Amino acid sequence: MKTSNESMYFQTNRDTWNAKVNVHVESDMYDLQDFIKGKSSLNKFELNALGDVNGKSLLHLQCHFGQDTLSWSRLGAKCTGVDLSDAGIEKAKELNEQLNLDAKFVRCNVYDTSSHVNDNFDIVFTSYGVIGWLPDLKPWAQMISERLKPGGVFYMAEFHPIVWMFDYTQNPAQMKYGYKQDDVIYEEYTGTYANENSEMTSKEYSWNHGLSEVVNALIEVGLRIEFLNEYNESPYNVLPDLIPNNNGNFTLKSDLYPLIYDIKATKL
Repeated sequence: MKTSNESMYFQTNRDTWNAKVNVHVESDMYDLQDFIKGKSSLNKFELNALGDVNGKSLLHLQCHFGQDTLSWSRLGAKCTGVDLSDAGIEKAKELNEQLNLDAKFVRCNVYDTSSHVNDNFDIVFTSYGVIGWLPDLKPWAQMISERLKPGGVFYMAEFHPIVWMFDYTQNPAQMKYGYKQDDVIYEEYTGTYANENSEMTSKEYSWNHGLSEVVNALIEVGLRIEFLNEYNESPYNVLPDLIPNNNGNFTLKSDLYPLIYDIKATKL
């Protein structure tokens, strides 16, 4: 059960993400026009990890306005996407119809997915900037287990916990937050990662989760960890002072710490 404070945190984040959708669909980063023409929004990490998804059922958690969900659908997966944002789900449904695909989209808090989605899936997928919006990973992991078929696969790609230790509202960014921080983090700033020049105001509540917390939450609900990888590169140029590398991704100039990690796990 969510506390009154958590309900306020989620509502604030929901309002912010509703506003972000309107900015993101017009941004160069999301490149919606090329996406509509057939460009995939998926990256090499998730494509390599999940392989051929044709004919498989896939649940996409925190799907924003559905580009990755629809990219998996184009590859033959039977997809359902869930997200907190009303505007995100509305746009995802619009794109699904425009592209003549068969994905389903549900507006709900990710914790409440099992109250809105009854199917069990071959794959549960989530990626890049997702778990930081959740105060507690145990109910999140429990929901993942509930929605997976026996033998089903959970895969996530996410920004590394070290990345979230910095306050990026300062220039230069300052290390300010705990690697694993139970206390809520509140930030308010103008713009968004996809368009720093936007005049929208982002008001955000978030939490930091260390790798052991993520792994143990999944193990405790009966998932077997197949791998945990850390990478000194990001597919997105959304942090200060990143430079392009030969893989088409971005790295820190200093190359001092990982930028993303990914986890693949199987339901026993």
